[in-house]
Amino acid sequence: MNGHGMTPQINTLLEEAVQAIGELNAFSLIVPDVDLFIQMHVVKEASTSSRIEGTQTEIDEALKPKELVAPERRDDWQEVQNYIAAMNWAIEELERLPLSNRLLRNTHKILLEGVRGEGKLPGEFRKSQNWIGGSGPSDAAFVPPHHTEVPDLMSDLEKFLHNATIQVPHLVRIAIAHYQFETIHPFLDGNGRIGRLLITLYLVSKELLKKPTLYVSAHIEKHKGAYYDALTRARESNDMGHWVRFLMTAIRDTALKGRETFQSILTLRQEIEKTILSFGKRVENAHRLLNHLYRRPFVTPNEVAEVLSVTHQTASSLIRDFEKLSILKKWEKIGRNQVYVFGRYFALFLD
Repeated sequence: MNGHGMTPQINTLLEEAVQAIGELNAFSLIVPDVDLFIQMHVVKEASTSSRIEGTQTEIDEALKPKELVAPERRDDWQEVQNYIAAMNWAIEELERLPLSNRLLRNTHKILLEGVRGEGKLPGEFRKSQNWIGGSGPSDAAFVPPHHTEVPDLMSDLEKFLHNATIQVPHLVRIAIAHYQFETIHPFLDGNGRIGRLLITLYLVSKELLKKPTLYVSAHIEKHKGAYYDALTRARESNDMGHWVRFLMTAIRDTALKGRETFQSILTLRQEIEKTILSFGKRVENAHRLLNHLYRRPFVTPNEVAEVLSVTHQTASSLIRDFEKLSILKKWEKIGRNQVYVFGRYFALFLD
């Protein structure tokens, strides 16, 4: 690492991070229907990662249907929906194809589809100079490489991700790769979001994670100054060690937090499963509604009727039963739509 080698501190952090990922991964192997809960991780990452870039959508708003979102906030909302779609697509694509530039470009295309992305070359590497901070290259905080170099640089990065002859631990490799991606800044827009997603995709593609359960944006949002500072130090004084330590810590702490969340989900789920045993012949509908709520913890009676293919009356009566058991509670009323929230579950994704 250019004179800043694998310090003892990096070795210790590496060990802690790998162990934390292993423990997080264990949950995705033992939690029944783990995919139900991954959707909430994805929604949280999409709203947090987009918020780092300045959109205003909070996680509860991201979970609303479009017609319940205030018109002036719909562009931000759509941007987050695109990111959810892009992430889900990329994760699925990994089951068929290795992590590649093609996969990143296609993910980018979905991310910038029809929002503020026109003119931003969705799905293509940039064909002009860009810069970070300031009003132009002359007073920018950082000027990425000239656009003619981007294809070669990205091709080198792709090779580096998969080069087995370079002996480097996976977490160090993805730290270097994220730094390189952000430094190349290959797209006109969306580099931060795609670069953060790259970390998760890499961990899944190398099977450190069986399921896409680790997303670092919440940690980065909390330590935004330190994140940009660490990238800058690596660029300006070649201090790669400082950057690698930052990302290892982010991965370790995120994995530990994810493990806690899964533990809480399991506990809550077991408790609720017991509660709804009293539902008699309506227990099947109660289960189906719960499975929907694990994916999307905000619902309206119309939505429940639609998801369960039942009458509005049956849906409302099921919601009332869920209210009595404190599974659902009223959240807000939008026009004539009463929105309910699976509050104890939603709270697990809030910090």
